[in-house]
Amino acid sequence: MKRREVIFLTVALVLGAVVGGLLGELIGSFLPEGAVKTLFTQSLNIGFNSFTANFYALSFTLGLMIKINFVSVLMIIFVIVYFRWWYI
Repeated sequence: MKRREVIFLTVALVLGAVVGGLLGELIGSFLPEGAVKTLFTQSLNIGFNSFTANFYALSFTLGLMIKINFVSVLMIIFVIVYFRWWYI
């Protein structure tokens, strides 16, 4: 793969996950209570909480948390299928 394709795939996967998460929350907010609403709104948090080191003149904060729901996974699969169909 060319460098340009790798950058495109990385950006597309991140944007797909973000847009999928937003769509899942938006769709889930309009659904009535039940299993389908739980499927769309429930998410899995992966990562570690922020860590802060405070010094007199400097403060460092480090953290990474990824929130994945059902629609995020669907969007990521869609991006991978699109990439394989269009570029490979």
